[in-house]
Amino acid sequence: MKHIAPQVPVILITGWGSIGLAVAGMKAGAAEFVTKPWHNDALLQTIRTVLRLHENQGDHAATEADAPAAQRRALDKQYRFGDIIGQDAQLLHVLRQVGQVAATDASVLIEGESGTGKELIAEAIHRNSERRHGPFVKVNLGGISASLFESEMFGHRRGAFTDAKADRLGRFEMANGGTIFLDEIGELEMASQVKLLRVLQDRTYEVLGDSKPRRLDIRVIAATNRNLAEMVQQGRFREDLFYRINLITVRLPALRERAQDIPLLTQHFVDQLRATYHRPALKVGARALHWLREQSLPGNIRELKNLVERAVLVSGKDEPGPRGFPGQCPAPARAAPAPGELPTPGTMTLDELEAQMIRQALTHYEGNISRVAKALGLSRGALYRRLEKHAIPYDTVE
Repeated sequence: MKHIAPQVPVILITGWGSIGLAVAGMKAGAAEFVTKPWHNDALLQTIRTVLRLHENQGDHAATEADAPAAQRRALDKQYRFGDIIGQDAQLLHVLRQVGQVAATDASVLIEGESGTGKELIAEAIHRNSERRHGPFVKVNLGGISASLFESEMFGHRRGAFTDAKADRLGRFEMANGGTIFLDEIGELEMASQVKLLRVLQDRTYEVLGDSKPRRLDIRVIAATNRNLAEMVQQGRFREDLFYRINLITVRLPALRERAQDIPLLTQHFVDQLRATYHRPALKVGARALHWLREQSLPGNIRELKNLVERAVLVSGKDEPGPRGFPGQCPAPARAAPAPGELPTPGTMTLDELEAQMIRQALTHYEGNISRVAKALGLSRGALYRRLEKHAIPYDTVE
């Protein structure tokens, strides 16, 4: 709502009242936070107060909660970041860095876990550079063996070796005048690292079967999900190559580090699926978004996209709820604590502990909702909300 109409004040009303959710709501742009059950007179007074404060501030005064969205809009006016979704502070820092280094020809190393969007960042650097009208060539180094490295990267002449039945254009030549993106550079074998270093140092190469050196005019962007500095210490990655490719280092945060962007990304994926599967009524509800924000998502953006698409296809509903997701994204198995013991810190979240306690109570009281609610110190309504939140199946027994 703040993205569509930032001048409209928003009051967030929820039955899942907590300090964490209140803070997240205020950061997302809410002017006030009200928990259920509410009183009509108090709610109307809250609305009057919020409107009066908003009027006093003036239409042009931006709240701090809206700052991330405003900063993202400012960056989008200055640079071309159309394919990158999000406005978390860490992502905004990355985008500013991308904007600054794009205008140079400096080599860039993009670090981040699998699925964080390293290729999108590489494309953004190229798209905002002076080379944007030149080619952008992507190479997955993890899929090239040492025996094929020279042929794949430098090309070959017909007859250069037994199976060379025709001339082949190498990836470096394809990228000449533009940008070459060396993905998964941490997977490159040592023998191939030596050959790559020589090209990056001299900006020259030789096609197999042709002894005439050729000059290169390219920008190099590399990416990895490995810790290259650690690999250098272990002797598994050449130190000179490491310093050659990381003049500028861009680190992408994991999705769990920018969880507030999960609703934006989810909505983006739903918009795409709406067009792909011709389902104009497709949407995602607040409860599903709340559940998704609580997931660790070790596969990051790629996992979130697959999770949303599977839920849409498997549930068959135009608005899949939290129950449409858990079966598609099983949580890693964790050893349950012995009866009467609390779990070791770091092995279980509060939500997981709450879900486990509810399941135990349901088993102990044989599904009697009234007795379970009383034992847990909850109202029946609050218990039902938690059952839905944690996607816990139950049969009501009175």
